[in-house]
Amino acid sequence: MDDTELIQNVLNGNQRDFERLVEKYQSTVFRIAIGLLHNKEDAEEIVQDVFIKVYKSLSSFDAKAAFSTWLYRVTVNSSLNVLRKKKRQKLWVELSDILQLRSKEKQADVQMVEQSDNAFIYQAMNELPAMQRVAFILSKYEELPQARVAEILHLSTGAVEQLIYRAKNNLQQKLEKKFPTRKIIKTSVSNS
Repeated sequence: MDDTELIQNVLNGNQRDFERLVEKYQSTVFRIAIGLLHNKEDAEEIVQDVFIKVYKSLSSFDAKAAFSTWLYRVTVNSSLNVLRKKKRQKLWVELSDILQLRSKEKQADVQMVEQSDNAFIYQAMNELPAMQRVAFILSKYEELPQARVAEILHLSTGAVEQLIYRAKNNLQQKLEKKFPTRKIIKTSVSNS
């Protein structure tokens, strides 16, 4: 059953089909939220808030766009609202939870260096302008094509390409200062 059928069933009173939508998209909403917020608790809260908002406004969903596009848009907007409301945001969750770089065999001093490096990378990402950060996360973490990111953000594909290119350049500059001997991010933008 596709999303349109599930939505119609929900509007006709079938709550189980809404649960199916939640099950289908819950992890995607979480990944987008954690990519923007870098905080597990906030991301989990966003997941709940997004699906409450979606449920309450499902009758206003315009089936001309894909449900997932609408859901991504609600997720991005909700996440950005949380970022705007916070005076001081947390920069990252336990680095091992997100990047899974820590192994039990590594010595403590190596882990501390990696944690410091990863914290710097998250801080650099958090310092990006909001739209660059969103476009970069949707494109690179969610691996969405630029055309899909453009649809979600209500921008042209060219504008999204520029946002991603600028995000990469900004990150490259920040990271080169911290890690002058490493080339961290390629600045060429592939057409997705």
